[in-house]
Amino acid sequence: MKTIILHGARTRRALHSTAGLLALIAGTPALAAGEAGAGGAATAPASAADDAADAYAGEAIVVTARHREEKSQDVPVAISVVDSGTLERTGNFTLNQIQQLVPSLQVSATNPRNSNINIRGLGANSALAVDGLEYGVGFYIDGVYYGRPGQSQFDLVDLQQIEVLRGPQGTLFGKNTTAGALNITSREPSFEPELTAEASLGNFDYHQVRASASAPILDDKIAVRLSVADTHRGGYLLNRYDLSRAQDYDNFTIRGQVLIKPAEDLKIRLIGDYSKQKQHFSLSLVDGYFTTFANGAPIVNNIFDRAARLNYTLPAPDAFQRVGNADAPFQANMESYGVSGQADWDIGPATLTSITAYRWWDWYPANDVDGTSLSINIKGQQINYQRQFSQELRIASNGTNKIDYVAGLFYFWQIIRGYGATQYGQDFAAWNLNPATTPAATIANTALALTGFEADSYSDPRTKSYAAFGQADWHITDELTLTAGLRYTHENKKGSFSRFQLAGTGVNLATLTPDQVAAVTAIRNAAAYQLSNLSFSAALKDNAVSGLVTLGYKLTPDVLVYGSYSRGSKSGGLNITAGGASRPTVDPEKVDAFELGLKSQFLDRRLTFNAAAFLTEIRDYQANVSEQIPGSTASNQYIANIPKVRSKGIEADLSFAANEWLSFTASGAYTDARFVSYANAPQRPELAIPGTLQVQDLSGQRLPGVSRFAYSLGADVAQPVSDDFEVYGHADYLHRSTFNSTATNSIYGIVPAYGLLNGRIGLRSADGVYDFAFWVRNLTDKDYYVSRSPGTFGLISAAVGEPRTFGATFRVKL
Repeated sequence: MKTIILHGARTRRALHSTAGLLALIAGTPALAAGEAGAGGAATAPASAADDAADAYAGEAIVVTARHREEKSQDVPVAISVVDSGTLERTGNFTLNQIQQLVPSLQVSATNPRNSNINIRGLGANSALAVDGLEYGVGFYIDGVYYGRPGQSQFDLVDLQQIEVLRGPQGTLFGKNTTAGALNITSREPSFEPELTAEASLGNFDYHQVRASASAPILDDKIAVRLSVADTHRGGYLLNRYDLSRAQDYDNFTIRGQVLIKPAEDLKIRLIGDYSKQKQHFSLSLVDGYFTTFANGAPIVNNIFDRAARLNYTLPAPDAFQRVGNADAPFQANMESYGVSGQADWDIGPATLTSITAYRWWDWYPANDVDGTSLSINIKGQQINYQRQFSQELRIASNGTNKIDYVAGLFYFWQIIRGYGATQYGQDFAAWNLNPATTPAATIANTALALTGFEADSYSDPRTKSYAAFGQADWHITDELTLTAGLRYTHENKKGSFSRFQLAGTGVNLATLTPDQVAAVTAIRNAAAYQLSNLSFSAALKDNAVSGLVTLGYKLTPDVLVYGSYSRGSKSGGLNITAGGASRPTVDPEKVDAFELGLKSQFLDRRLTFNAAAFLTEIRDYQANVSEQIPGSTASNQYIANIPKVRSKGIEADLSFAANEWLSFTASGAYTDARFVSYANAPQRPELAIPGTLQVQDLSGQRLPGVSRFAYSLGADVAQPVSDDFEVYGHADYLHRSTFNSTATNSIYGIVPAYGLLNGRIGLRSADGVYDFAFWVRNLTDKDYYVSRSPGTFGLISAAVGEPRTFGATFRVKL
């Protein structure tokens, strides 16, 4: 389990290995591949055959998982790797697709802002985003930390590799990595001219063009690289209201780089990028109805009662029909852009590194909150404008010494300006208020008060974080190494929230009687409708020390066993939402993690087997809570501390190069992630008593969003058909067992087990210049859920996975 970074001529040969059959040996991400195969990497190779031969011979692979160059199998860290060769063979270009190759990684999202990234079942308990909280899986591109999960949902362009670091990474990667980190590196500019271009066509009107070009502009001193990708896919859901398509995808990304080497010992890398994404997302799908509580009592004013009052025809309860019904606009549009500069100065025994970055992320949503063609909830959305600045300085020893080390300083600043809007429509009162129990005058006044009336909000959580860190490897003997690291973090957070009724919306009060004005005003100010004026501020300061101790022993030159203990921390958060007025701050997390690992290679490094057993306990686990407001169907969302959670399990990765044209991989994870202590969890809808605020005890229950068993299988095969061409094939399969997608452990949130099969078959030139392939994702057209969620009045909604998609790609490398 390790990070793979290829360098020098080895890198150039490996990348051109569109044919890198054995790339999967090292590159199938779920496998912590060893030194048995490189796959694709950074620049163009001599030939595909040369690359396969190098991989088959067991060429050593250099990694930088700990900010220093080391052999992959010597690093006592559990890491899954997706290299560029794997990305080419699988056609993956988003993080949601990458998770199909890494069993320990699960990504779910109701939209890009509400993205949830979990590793080993930890990171976040819900995809609902709260701006004042960071999650437990850090996301990095080219050494730059990205502060919001939505920033991870763009196309991944021109990458060298993706490293999935499993388990706490707080010493070197910072406070927001209590569950793990995603460390992504793009390809550097090359001093040899190169061009890679590809075009793809597929069903659902899928078309994509990607290109990357690099060239020197001043001998061996300055080189540039320009990478661009444009992707479009039509929607695979139908909106019955206007017969439009939903869940489409339209993304444009461009990245420019300049590499400057003014001297042999100094390297400067400047990067600028811009991405824009448009989606008609997300369309709510009905998956079922329930009219009784778990004890058999009927649900009063249930979904059927509401529909009957408005003569509304409910859709068939089957999300896999992929048909929704929304009359209000819905979209998930965003932009991300930034600049960064990295300088590396080799001073002989050590290298000094500086990484400076400034980034923007703008989020423009629109939601049909009620998911019907009725005018019930017109708006319920949160625009975000996020800005961040980061600076890291570090020193790392060069070569192999008795003591190798990394030390550094880190600063991070962030502000998120949020602009919320809540608005109700003309059908809200009739839909929600039961005429059997609500006086007609109250229903009429509620319609007067709420129809078209809007309340907006503003929030501005701000973060300043300072850290100092250091880690050292003491090679006690040639076989025995002791690693120790510490990180000190000081964090200062503050922010404010205000909500205000928007003048000029709703009924003109001047046209009403005094009694009506009083009733309308009272209704607008009622907590149940979240329209009243509200203002508060919050602040916290936090100091934390995290660290690790690892002992590794080489049983043989190719067999490493290790054990590690790490103590992590994630700073407190701000409840800068309407639900946070009575609880404006949340306590920090404290993490204790233990791991035992094995890294081994046999048969001249053609067989790699790595395994890890882990136990992670988190006290005061930070979690999003959605709590129903008594007397309404609305809910408050806020952050709370769960007293204790635990994740334990076993992971194993196997890769085997049968010969230079055939390779296999397998990776599996058993994860038992549970609430250890959570006595005051919000009640699940099927057990709730309407109009009351209830809790349930989830102690001992499994954490949401994580499968107990997950595994992936992969295979690559190739066969020369002439001196100039070869045919090849690739297949990968992912299986995930049943999990619950709700934070309340509702029986209506169960996501059944599923398996996904992807494949690719193609013809390529032996020199790697031309490649034409047919591909298919979800070959068996498996119907599977991404999530399921019950409402408070008997409606079960769901998000479903993509159906079978297929197409063809033509690629040229010069």
